[in-house]
Amino acid sequence: MPAPLLELEGVEARYGPVKALHGVGLTVGEGEVVAVLGANGAGKTTTLRAVSGTVRRSGRIVLGGRAIERRSPEAVARLGVAHVPEGRGTFPDLSVWDNLRLGAYTVRGKADVGQVLAHFPWLEERRGQQAGTLSGGEQQQLALARALMSRPRLLLLDEPSLGLAPLVVEQIFRIVRALNEEEGLAVLVVEQNATLALETAARAYVLEVGRVAVSGPSDELRRDESVRRSYLGY
Repeated sequence: MPAPLLELEGVEARYGPVKALHGVGLTVGEGEVVAVLGANGAGKTTTLRAVSGTVRRSGRIVLGGRAIERRSPEAVARLGVAHVPEGRGTFPDLSVWDNLRLGAYTVRGKADVGQVLAHFPWLEERRGQQAGTLSGGEQQQLALARALMSRPRLLLLDEPSLGLAPLVVEQIFRIVRALNEEEGLAVLVVEQNATLALETAARAYVLEVGRVAVSGPSDELRRDESVRRSYLGY
């Protein structure tokens, strides 16, 4: 496994009195794609929120050797973490271009717009269009492009395939794989499509009721019939 970029140890998180994570531990290596799988309510989205600082959390969270469990979401973003939440999170009343510009607010110096447009060339010709008038697939791509404007070290990607046509999903994951292979971007992805996630990721963690139930190389999890039947639903 590559040298660790992200390390979680004994991470707990809660929404008010309700505890959603119970001592989760995982790692993401430099330039590695790691998947988080599990049923609805297993704690997948909360795990990403714990990393980005958008939920109350405790335990040990280390990014590139720096403890971040007490840092604010803005501070975590400035350290190189970009979070694409479930439901895209674009600003529907703003233009495509203004959405992209907001993605670069943590960047010191000029964002590399050309690099982003190389992966999403259609954004240039639609730059003045209101984001809320884009299709679901286009909004998901805009959300991903906006995250890349910050030149992240780690991309947190939450349910990128949700509600999208298979062809659009394939296109989005092709871009994610290219970013990882060509630019060394590390990715922690939560995905309901276990087959697709395991094809993309080198390793995976399966959560069950806020705990890691099983983890390992994606190839091994795909071949393990008991894991597939018990946790992955296929």
